[in-house]
Amino acid sequence: MTEIDFHFNTPDKVNYACRLLRKAVGARGARVVVVADAPMLEAVDLALWTFAPAEFIAHCRSDGEPHTVARSPVVLAESCDAPLPHRQVLVNLGHTVPGGFERFDRLIDIVSGDDADRQAGRMRWRHYADRGYAIQRHDFAGNTA
Repeated sequence: MTEIDFHFNTPDKVNYACRLLRKAVGARGARVVVVADAPMLEAVDLALWTFAPAEFIAHCRSDGEPHTVARSPVVLAESCDAPLPHRQVLVNLGHTVPGGFERFDRLIDIVSGDDADRQAGRMRWRHYADRGYAIQRHDFAGNTA
């Protein structure tokens, strides 16, 4: 069964996602798919190019050249329905439950402190809980790191 982690009250989803990806890929060697809407993916893509110049995080879009997608440790996708090269970790930056999340070993759902984002996060939490998934919570309220 997919392991689910909820990271909520994150002050900046894009910056937090970049830090998470640096840790997952750099320190742990994980292969990650990031799912979100097009504007959020664009923001993450741009941030990954400048986030940590000495620690570049290789990434690509899911609609990129197949050989590039297959080799990239981070794939940015608007949907899990796209052909994806790996199913290790899924990071959800979107407002809905990502279709096909259960095919991944682990799901990390990131929720900001924004009221609309928190409400959408609560709905996703209920969706996972109603289906019997154990959820690990990580509350970043008051954490400025």
